[in-house]
Amino acid sequence: MTQEALIVIDVQNDFCPGGALAVADGDAIVPLINDLISRFEHVVLTQDWHPERHSSFASVHPGKAAFETKTLHYGEQTLWPDHCVQGTGGAAFHPALKWSKAELILRKGFRASVDSYSAFFENDRTTPTGLAGYLRERGLTSLTLAGLATDFCVAFSALDGIRLGFDVKVQLEACRAIDIGGSLDAMIAKMRDAGVALA
Repeated sequence: MTQEALIVIDVQNDFCPGGALAVADGDAIVPLINDLISRFEHVVLTQDWHPERHSSFASVHPGKAAFETKTLHYGEQTLWPDHCVQGTGGAAFHPALKWSKAELILRKGFRASVDSYSAFFENDRTTPTGLAGYLRERGLTSLTLAGLATDFCVAFSALDGIRLGFDVKVQLEACRAIDIGGSLDAMIAKMRDAGVALA
């Protein structure tokens, strides 16, 4: 049995053009990801899945605007437009994504008081999602990541994967970034320094 898994990060309508937190050209990666899905035996998808009035939404913090930051109980948090609200069309996978092969769909960000960029941990950096245990129990040790957005959920997932002892590669051509204030270059450097393979 192969030890390799593809992890597709948050390819959802709200992160694609026309969505509430659109990433430029976010939909352009869908054919590339579909090709990756066809070539991997094991596929995991993550899905941002926020309750209404999530603590990371700028709309719940009077006087704050989207993309500003605020110190929450677990540290500094970027505030976002309301996005990927549970059960909405914006939270659904992009309609062209061929996701039915996925063996696991992992929902994250569903705890109202803490955001979750990484597929492995909430933003408090201590609450696990359970993904590491799932992968280890199935003997999946080599991970390829693709999806949205390079400088947030993809990068945080890659860095945590390395920290947890997985071999991690990020397929950059199958990712797109938000890039707030140089965040893309900063996170590319962090991934490279940590030992993430960038393809």
